[in-house]
Amino acid sequence: MKRLVAFDLDGTLAESKQSIAPDMAAALAKLLQVADVAVISGAGWPQYERQIVEKLEPGARLGGLWLMPTTGTKLYRFDDGWHQIYADNFSDADKAKIRAAFDQALADTSTALPTTQIWGERLEDRGSQFTFSALGQQAPLEAKEKWDPDRTKRAALQAQLQHLLPDLSIRLGGTTSIDVTRPGTDKAHALRRLSQESHIPIHEMIFIGDALYAGGNDAPAKGTGIDTIQVRDPAETLTAIAAIVACLTTIRAHQAQVPRPIQ
Repeated sequence: MKRLVAFDLDGTLAESKQSIAPDMAAALAKLLQVADVAVISGAGWPQYERQIVEKLEPGARLGGLWLMPTTGTKLYRFDDGWHQIYADNFSDADKAKIRAAFDQALADTSTALPTTQIWGERLEDRGSQFTFSALGQQAPLEAKEKWDPDRTKRAALQAQLQHLLPDLSIRLGGTTSIDVTRPGTDKAHALRRLSQESHIPIHEMIFIGDALYAGGNDAPAKGTGIDTIQVRDPAETLTAIAAIVACLTTIRAHQAQVPRPIQ
C-alpha cells in the first residue's frame, strides 16, 4: 500500500510561484488523513511558506508533511512550528564562483537572452541552490509563459554556464529559470533522501509532477523506480489526489474488516 505521495510544486500543486488554491489546500488536508505528503521543488523556503504553508487548512495533519525546498537539498518538518532538519548549503567560495560565472555567461549570451522588461532580481541565492529567473523573481505568469516556451532561449545560457562551472549541475527549471546545484542534485536524489529520512521505501511512494517527460525537471524521479503520475496542471493534480484518497480509504476500510488471527 502507498504510504507517501510526493509532489512537484509549480505547475503541479500551483501555478508558477502562485499560492495553492483553497481547493488544493482542502485536497492536501484529505490526503494527509490517509498518507504522508512531500513537496519537492527548486523553490526556496520563503516561497514554500508563501505558496503552501500559509495556505494550509487549520487542523491539517502537518506532522505528515515533508517539505523539501531547493530540489531536496533542504528538509523542513513540523513540530510545534516548522524546523529545518538539514541543509546542504554551498560554501562562500562556491557562491562567489557561481556569481562570477553568471556575470560572464550573461555577458557572453546577452543576444540570446533578449528581454523587454525585468521584474525584480534575476539571480537568487537559496543557500544550497542558485536560481536564475530570466524575467526576474516577481515576473507575472503570463509574461513567463510566453517568453521561452520551447526552452531554446535558456539553452545558450545553460551551455555557457556548464562550460564555466563544469563541476556543478546546471538545469532548466520552471518556465524561465535555471537552477545551479551540486552534481547529482535532482528529484531522484531527493526521493532517495526522503526515503532515508522517513523510513518509507520508495515502492510505497507515488510521485506526481507536470514535467515527467524526457528532459523535464521531474523526469529524474523515474530513475528511482517510483510509481509516477504525469499531470498537465493543478486541475489534473486535484483529480489524481481524489483518486488516491478514494483508493487508500477503501484499502484501509477493507483491512479494518479483515479478522485478525486468534493468538
